[in-house]
Amino acid sequence: MKEIDEHSHKHARPVEQMDVEPSEAIVSMVDSWDNMGFNAKRLARACKIYEAMIRDSDCVKYFALSGAMVPAGMQKIMYDFIDLGFVDVLVTTGANLTHDLAEALGDHHLQGFISDNTKSDADLHDESMNRIYDVFMPNNIYENMEDWLKSLKLDIKQSVKEMLWALGDELPEDSRSILKICAKKRIPIYCPAITDSGLGMQLSFIHTGTNLNHFEDLQECINLAWDSKSPGVFIVGGGVPKNFIFQAMQFSPNSAKYVVQVTTDVQVSAGGLSSASLSEAISWGKVNAAGETSQVHLDATIALPIILAYLKQKLK
Repeated sequence: MKEIDEHSHKHARPVEQMDVEPSEAIVSMVDSWDNMGFNAKRLARACKIYEAMIRDSDCVKYFALSGAMVPAGMQKIMYDFIDLGFVDVLVTTGANLTHDLAEALGDHHLQGFISDNTKSDADLHDESMNRIYDVFMPNNIYENMEDWLKSLKLDIKQSVKEMLWALGDELPEDSRSILKICAKKRIPIYCPAITDSGLGMQLSFIHTGTNLNHFEDLQECINLAWDSKSPGVFIVGGGVPKNFIFQAMQFSPNSAKYVVQVTTDVQVSAGGLSSASLSEAISWGKVNAAGETSQVHLDATIALPIILAYLKQKLK
């Protein structure tokens, strides 16, 4: 495979994994948005619903994370949500965990381009460079991940959650990794589509006979929903993480009391779950008819830092 010289690449600056601080200015702005309209008001509503979830001592806070948030710079944001106790159950995609593991092992996603006539995707392919919109990921990330996974002795027949905790336990103590903080705090982390990811494929290639128990995770999530007096759900994107949580609500006596979804999917008439209105979920018994909801049509890389800065200020 062609060797990559990241330092000579025109767009080789690493993506910054963003940190946010508590902000009185953000709180003031959110309060102003709450008196406006459109997605400004929806985002303000989302901030206040999440605050209510945290202040409700009976609330079990479910967080659904889809998309490719880590390549865009959201790793530390998610770390703080979990570390500060704002997440009780995390459901995410294999992609986010693959990228999280790459960053935790010292590799980096690179700032790329949206439109650049001097570099085509065919050129990137020849350079063993993968593009995620305007972010680049060198192929050697997979090589380094493979070497690390080969060094581990893993139980290849446990639940997916327990496997992810085992991986997190092996990461450096100072890692600002999603896997690390979930393992450290023993936050349930479910990845129902782990086979649909680089991490899942690596595990199957390296540890022959891997047969993780997905149904144990499913049953555990349903049991959590049954025991949740006051469920709250925060959704980034949609897809499998959204449905995994909502189906647990559907088949338990407790529908979600608080729900926020941040999504760019708007084509409701196509019938897809990612764009489905939260009121539609009431008909399924997933969301409580008297619940507090806000569906924000906004890029999560903008919404998440604002919501976190708001919560840090209000709850510090």
